[in-house]
Amino acid sequence: MTHPPYHPPVKRSVEIAGHKTSISLEPVFWDMLRRAADAEGVAINALVGRIDEERIKAETPPGLAGAIRIWLVSRS
Repeated sequence: MTHPPYHPPVKRSVEIAGHKTSISLEPVFWDMLRRAADAEGVAINALVGRIDEERIKAETPPGLAGAIRIWLVSRS
């Protein structure tokens, strides 16, 4: 499902390393994240967990939602 590009963020729960957290992303980014997870054959939680591991290694880590957006845009 594709959403219009201008839509307020939608909050969803994910589980990272056994801990639940919520992330607010615009629907277009949720769509991109779902497609990326499908393309890699992993669950969204697993992909978010991997992005989280990468982001916390940064010198000045961004927030998780920002890291997801950056990861998605940089891979396209």
